[in-house]
Amino acid sequence: QLTEKLLEENRARETHWQSWQQQSQDYYTAWVHQIKAPIATMGLILQGEDTPEHRELSNELFRIEQYAEMALCYLRLESPSSDLVLQTLPLDKIIRQAVRRYAAQFVRRRLRLEYAGCADQVLTDEKWLQFILEQLLSNAVKYTPAGGCVTIEVRQGRLFITDTGMGIAPEDLPRIFEKGFTGYNGRSDKKSTGLGLYLCRQAADMLGHRLWASSEPGQGATFTLDLRRPKLEVE
Repeated sequence: QLTEKLLEENRARETHWQSWQQQSQDYYTAWVHQIKAPIATMGLILQGEDTPEHRELSNELFRIEQYAEMALCYLRLESPSSDLVLQTLPLDKIIRQAVRRYAAQFVRRRLRLEYAGCADQVLTDEKWLQFILEQLLSNAVKYTPAGGCVTIEVRQGRLFITDTGMGIAPEDLPRIFEKGFTGYNGRSDKKSTGLGLYLCRQAADMLGHRLWASSEPGQGATFTLDLRRPKLEVE
């Protein structure tokens, strides 16, 4: 009887916890969607004048929008249900959408972008792949000094994003995809959340893509996204 009572209490606590967790997720998801409206409105207001102050405010607003989008993706990845839609899509279109979103940041930081286009088709989820590319471009822009270069290449089913920034310390490289890990660069920047690359790796794993990084301190970093899938033979 005591065991049955304990099991019943445990089930009740578990049910309460699951309900609370779902309510919290629903609330924060709704909050992120609602915050997008004033962000969009402020963006339109700031487009009215082209002054140094307006450009700085636009840049900070862009960062707020990034953080809101990151929070939404975090909630979606933690959710037991998934909104995954896998399709065979032109990779060039997805890359150009991500680049277009960061065009103003490249101009502001005086960075050069090199991308020659590609004709590859990839089986993926467009929204999640674009999120990964935007996060990788965000890091490249953040850690590359003015006058530097970011290169996007696609070769044999792999996508490479290379920058000429400060690079990643050897002791940090194995841990950069860990949740909450900021590393030397993140600590010196004082603005890193330690979530961007973690979410990238989680999203890549969900899509069946492989993501890794290589770097030499002071010589930049390269993030490689393997989009290839094994060919399955029907027996």
